[in-house]
Amino acid sequence: MSSSQGAEQPFDEQGARRQWAEEAQKLGRFNLVVLGKTGVGKSTLINTIFGQSVARTGIGQPVTGSSNLYVSGTGNLGLYDTRGFELGASSEAILNDLRALVESKRTTEASDHIHAAYYCVRAGDHRLEPAEPDFIRGLHDLGIPVFLVLTQVHFKGGQLRPEHVQFAQYIYEQNLPIYLGRPFLTAALPDVALGFEAHGVTELVDATYQAAPEAAKMALAAAQIVDRGIKLKAARVRIKMAAGLAASVGAAPIPFSDAALIVPIQTGMMASVSQIYGVPMDASLAAGLAASTAATNLGRSLAASSLKLIPGAGSVVGSAVAASVASSFTLAMGESWARVCSMMLDGKFGPLERLDNGKVRSVFLDEFKGIFSNSLETLKRKGGGGG
Repeated sequence: MSSSQGAEQPFDEQGARRQWAEEAQKLGRFNLVVLGKTGVGKSTLINTIFGQSVARTGIGQPVTGSSNLYVSGTGNLGLYDTRGFELGASSEAILNDLRALVESKRTTEASDHIHAAYYCVRAGDHRLEPAEPDFIRGLHDLGIPVFLVLTQVHFKGGQLRPEHVQFAQYIYEQNLPIYLGRPFLTAALPDVALGFEAHGVTELVDATYQAAPEAAKMALAAAQIVDRGIKLKAARVRIKMAAGLAASVGAAPIPFSDAALIVPIQTGMMASVSQIYGVPMDASLAAGLAASTAATNLGRSLAASSLKLIPGAGSVVGSAVAASVASSFTLAMGESWARVCSMMLDGKFGPLERLDNGKVRSVFLDEFKGIFSNSLETLKRKGGGGG
């Protein structure tokens, strides 16, 4: 390897910021319609899932006569706020409004489509209004996955309130065209005074993620804050994509000789993972710079020593070896960065606006070394990836 190949590349902050913006655009937007009568707890549910009052903090624009689209500050969440129930409009009028909205979006990009609908009913009401089953059927006919969400369900000591369970059973027996054929029982917030616990929201978010189209899954994972497991699932999709790209450009007998092509793939991956976990750009750039540079140097050292022991490295077979190394290296960086991002959210490195970058670097390197070393050991056992 020549000295130029081994030299560290200067960090292009302007390019990194541009790449961050591009990755944000690729992440797309998850759009949700939330319906239900006044007072059922729609705002509380949405604030719990997404950590913000989108209608108050987002950018709103009218889309139909009685509906507004509010987009979160990050751009990952769109909330269609249909005011018809509060204004006393008829079910048919609201459905016509939504039908026109859905039809107008069918030929647009996926980030403009409506991806799911929550129809909220307060558990304490113990009944559906006569018009509600037909409204739910009409909503389903629009081609949107419909989630019937029972709100304010009492849960204490591992037990649900019997009357609320009976109401859920009644809804199930109506054979409504709702997702999974049953209501989701939730309490977005605990009732400290009465001793009732929050519950059911994570299950609702998990089901929404399963029902969402592939084009909207990453945006939903980024927007929601209640399920870290969904964030990891989405991050791994992006990491595997980057690993495949790294393998395609890294198939050269000399490890990291194509670093100029691979590094942008890895930095784009890290930017995307940061956004999925909700780590702000400035924090991510500052923390990721030292971490990724150190990992690249460590990766070169680990790969160089390991490849000496792999039969065929540096020969014709070496291209397959190098591709495997580039892929494994990128996977290790991605997995390590996802773990570090999760730790950032837990406050392990201090507040996001004042991260201890030295500690981030140290933890990232420890995670990376363990994952990448294991990958190289596997590669050696397979004799260079040939079987």
